[in-house]
Amino acid sequence: MPVHNKLVRDLIPNIIEKTGKEFSTKILNEEEYIIELRKKSEEELREYLEAKDDASAIEELADLLEIIHALSRCHGATPEKVEEVRKEKAIKRGAFDEKIYLIEVSDDK
Repeated sequence: MPVHNKLVRDLIPNIIEKTGKEFSTKILNEEEYIIELRKKSEEELREYLEAKDDASAIEELADLLEIIHALSRCHGATPEKVEEVRKEKAIKRGAFDEKIYLIEVSDDK
């Protein structure tokens, strides 16, 4: 039996059960949950970076967004609050729309 030891989406056990396969799961405590969400975010980011086409990239970005939503709740916020902070930062510091690539800044005043 393959060992996965990773956080999965809520409906994955139901999907596995419908195949007739045996499996085991456990419910994580809050500390374990945050650790596993962070690991999952790395996994999904890696999959996004390896995406070969736009459709695959969008799939992986959706997975990352789901993780961001879950992490925001872990940190006492909502996805809407994270979006609000993102917008505030975009107003104060800009977004990434203009594709500006900073090469260097002089140490001189």
